[in-house]
Amino acid sequence: MAEPTFREITQRELRNDSGSIMRSVERGGSFVITRNGTPVGQLVPLRRRTFVPRDQVVAAFRTAATFDADRFRRDIDEAVDQDPQSRDW
Repeated sequence: MAEPTFREITQRELRNDSGSIMRSVERGGSFVITRNGTPVGQLVPLRRRTFVPRDQVVAAFRTAATFDADRFRRDIDEAVDQDPQSRDW
């Protein structure tokens, strides 16, 4: 993915032309906001993640409960009264 190209705008421009700037952000535009010539922030579009980074997945599973398949089957058998062999079609 290419790095965004930032257009520099002043705090006053952001205030006076916020509608146009927000439409530009919706289309993928990125801005650096300055105050008295000093950069103070960035305005960038939100990007939805299409994947979860490996380290986050590993960290989540590290603290996850273990899965006991035999216990799960017993719990289901206790909760559901059905005989999978008898099917009246």
